[in-house]
Amino acid sequence: MAKYFPEMLAEHQNFIKKQHLFFIATAPLDAAGHVNLSPKGYDTLRILSSTEIAYLDLTGSGNETSGHINENARITFMFCAFEGPPMILRLYGSGKVILPETEEWDSA
Repeated sequence: MAKYFPEMLAEHQNFIKKQHLFFIATAPLDAAGHVNLSPKGYDTLRILSSTEIAYLDLTGSGNETSGHINENARITFMFCAFEGPPMILRLYGSGKVILPETEEWDSA
């Protein structure tokens, strides 16, 4: 059964830091639209605090993630253990697109 936490615990953060691959899911508000689920990896994710993370969204399949984020901000991150004990960790939250030409870019 799923357990819900108001913020990432230290063990969640340690688990996330060990993962080489994670997934991002977003969806539009329009029921005719589709869920966008993308694998991410490399060294693109940073834990900023117990309630905030950031990742660099490299170019890919049309950048639907940014479109959905700009429309409704909903985003889910999923981390899966591919080694060791089985574990799936999902982070549900609100996203914000930060581009190189914005003031926030250097602080993110």
